[in-house]
Amino acid sequence: MSAFALRARTTTVDGLDVFYREAGDPANPTLVLLHGFPSSSHMYRGLIAELADEYHLIAPDHIGFGASAAPAVEDFEYSFEKLTEVTLGLLDQLGVEKFALYIQDYGAPIGLRIASRHPGRVTAIVSQSGNAYTEGFTPFWDLLFAHARDRAAHEADVRQLLTAEATRWQYTHGVPADRLDRVPPETWTLDQAGLDRPGNKEIQLQLFWDYQFNLDGYPLFQEYFRTHRPPLLAAWGCGDEIFGPAGAEAFARDLPDAEIHLLDAGHFALETHGEEIAGLVRDFLGRHVK
Repeated sequence: MSAFALRARTTTVDGLDVFYREAGDPANPTLVLLHGFPSSSHMYRGLIAELADEYHLIAPDHIGFGASAAPAVEDFEYSFEKLTEVTLGLLDQLGVEKFALYIQDYGAPIGLRIASRHPGRVTAIVSQSGNAYTEGFTPFWDLLFAHARDRAAHEADVRQLLTAEATRWQYTHGVPADRLDRVPPETWTLDQAGLDRPGNKEIQLQLFWDYQFNLDGYPLFQEYFRTHRPPLLAAWGCGDEIFGPAGAEAFARDLPDAEIHLLDAGHFALETHGEEIAGLVRDFLGRHVK
């Protein structure tokens, strides 16, 4: 499919504008792509173009990100539970009953809530730095978990994670020198433009704080893996200093048939290894999703 055939759409869910990218024939199997921090559905632009000949793809922007609504923290409950509700609301509104999930970073606690609560709807899971095990946490998280325990004492330091320097680092760390030229500057500049909107840093601080409660769901997610045995592909950057490769390898504990691929990449592996990941996903979905 040509990248120019991608559709950019906005609908209303629970009174909020939700932006999503869509491509492919809705009669084909659906893959729902859930982005992470501080990105948006823009991170999936290439993968959507690669897979839309065989699959129906939907990539929403979470509330507070991208082109979706970003109400002030006083006007919306910024929690991963609430973001899950909005995502399910979008899929229900679009009439998408069964779908595979592609989860990255923040997309993981959202997607895995959906999968564990509605196992009959989820046909397969692809995880790219989409954590479900404590093994995946690196020292990067020490400050964020300290912030969760005492917001006032650590907020100034956590705000440094919202700077342009930190956003660029997310895209460039762990990337081999010979692939750095595959990471275009619009990736981090687009994300930073979203972070720099009035009130958005307060939104992100609230989600940083709320992230601690995702860990409460890990036993449920892992029980879902053991009980329902969803087909799972992990395509993970072995140089990711946010969610380390041990998080990918941990899936095998509950899903012995998990297909785990550690790539010579960082946190945003699609930017540098998009062709490889697209090939892995096409092969994986072709064997497990009809």
